Amino acid sequence: MNSDGPPAPCEPRRTYTLLGRSGTPYLSATPGTLGGHRRGRLYGRLDCPSALRALSRGHYVKHRVFFPDEATAVAAGFRPCAVCLPEEYAHWRADRESSHQAMNSLSDRESSRSPLISPTDLAAHGDLPRPSPHTAAELAALISLLTPPTSRIETVTVGHSRDKASRAAAYAFATAWTARGGKVLTTVDWPESAASWLRPATRLTAGLPDAWVVAAAPLGFAQLARRLRHSTDWDPSRTYAFASLGDSRLPALTGPDTLHGLRGATADGGTWEVRRGWVTTYDPAGPAS
Repeated sequence: MNSDGPPAPCEPRRTYTLLGRSGTPYLSATPGTLGGHRRGRLYGRLDCPSALRALSRGHYVKHRVFFPDEATAVAAGFRPCAVCLPEEYAHWRADRESSHQAMNSLSDRESSRSPLISPTDLAAHGDLPRPSPHTAAELAALISLLTPPTSRIETVTVGHSRDKASRAAAYAFATAWTARGGKVLTTVDWPESAASWLRPATRLTAGLPDAWVVAAAPLGFAQLARRLRHSTDWDPSRTYAFASLGDSRLPALTGPDTLHGLRGATADGGTWEVRRGWVTTYDPAGPAS
């Protein structure tokens, strides 16, 4: 006679959803060893500090994917994270630049082109002003936008045009931000015209910063913003700019909702924000966030 009683019920086996080499999800009995961002097409360690900060803010969850190993992530078309896998990222970037230099067919060149603004639209908005030297009040207002009492912004990526005023503003912000204990992940610059804006857009969004800070001439940034929205996970509502971009002709040039949520500072220490294609400006005594 068996006195051990009825057999214990079997524990249900836990399964995990991973991405395979073709990018197709499948169920696995073992968890993934790497995490990824579907829209950003990047992968990294599960303890990546940049990814964990993004997850804590809810910016990453719906695009989160997992891989069993690095070879699978690469085969699925994902690239390494610049923050937690710097060596792998350096190799990937070197290979990518080499492959871009080897592109010599018309079809390859066309596939890498940005959704460029038409010559007609450029001519209609060609009177946009060049950036002026930033003011101390402008820089202070910009810092305040990123540091309200509830802010958890720590890492930023800085982007700027190649004109003298934009370079100086970007440098001034980076200096002030690091002096406060913040971290600048990288600084990216771009020209006023280009056949493709993919390279600066990719560099600007590498590493998943908490926020982006931009000092730029409007026409070049308009082209870049189109590529950012078209090809990356860039979020204008997490982007802060100097006074040069606070002009309603800029969202008109980039297209509906491309810059929705973008905020910035004015030369007198006020602020501005883009809402549904319009720029609303607040004086220094008005809302700062």
